Amino acid sequence: MEHVRLGASGLQVSRVILGCMSYGVPDQGGHPWSMGLDDARPFFREAVEAGITTFDTANVYSAGTSEEITGKLLGEFTRREDVVIATKVYNRMGPGTNGAGLSRGAILTQIDASLRRLGTDYVDLYQIHRYDENTPIEETMEALHDVVQAGKARYIGASSMWAWQFAQAQYVADLGGWTRFVSMQDQYNLIQREEEREMHPFCFDQGVGVLPWSPLARGRLTRDWDEPSQRSETDDFARRMYAQAEDADRRVASAVAALAADRGVSRATVALAWLLHQPAVTAPIFGATKPGHIADAVAALELGLTEKELAGLEEEYVPHLPAGF
Repeated sequence: MEHVRLGASGLQVSRVILGCMSYGVPDQGGHPWSMGLDDARPFFREAVEAGITTFDTANVYSAGTSEEITGKLLGEFTRREDVVIATKVYNRMGPGTNGAGLSRGAILTQIDASLRRLGTDYVDLYQIHRYDENTPIEETMEALHDVVQAGKARYIGASSMWAWQFAQAQYVADLGGWTRFVSMQDQYNLIQREEEREMHPFCFDQGVGVLPWSPLARGRLTRDWDEPSQRSETDDFARRMYAQAEDADRRVASAVAALAADRGVSRATVALAWLLHQPAVTAPIFGATKPGHIADAVAALELGLTEKELAGLEEEYVPHLPAGF
């Protein structure tokens, strides 16, 4: 397993990251496809044995139970100091003004709740899940700085937003003498590449690591286009994200399938390998719910793609409206 610095920070992350949204109590929150503790256990064991050291979750995933499962299973299979735990704040977790958003009260309330669920004194990376248009960005950045100063988070990151909003946040942090974001977690895959236009050049210039979410387009790049899955049949969010340019997206998915057959690897391995060839990308965040998913992700580290192969994967792409935030 390769380990790399997250942008210009000193934080070392594994080159692929296990996303933990798939693990949680299925009847809590909005992820009915999620896997409970016992079903999740083999995936955490395999990830640790494969050398994956970085695990990404969020307070909102399965109403907090993803954090609980993540913390418990990492405690079973590894030592706290040997892993990087990332979680997020923004979405609603309870009633009142401190139950959601990025106000000072919400951030200070929700970090403590996340730490309790994870069973740890600190998270390595505390990320804002979205931009909060109802809270002054100065208030958000100062509160996040105070979380870092209190030792409850070692670094802070952000997730999907407009590039100007991210630049604004970094500028405000500099003006206030507060902690800057070291990472951007955004939607980026072969059928949604709009972040290449502004966000990734900005991150690359500023030394911000990029941690793509949905690197396999919610499974669209890993199976035949019309083949259903339990998640595809219940994930309204995914349907909205990938409903813009279906004909072109099908052709991209077909190119992935053809190259995978040529190289004798899985489609997931090809799609992840393409991401690992992109200069702004630090580490994609992948999900694992079936045997072989983790092995496919790790195999992407060894799959070198030629310039011709990369061009073949990219040539059918058409512009999309940004989606997912």
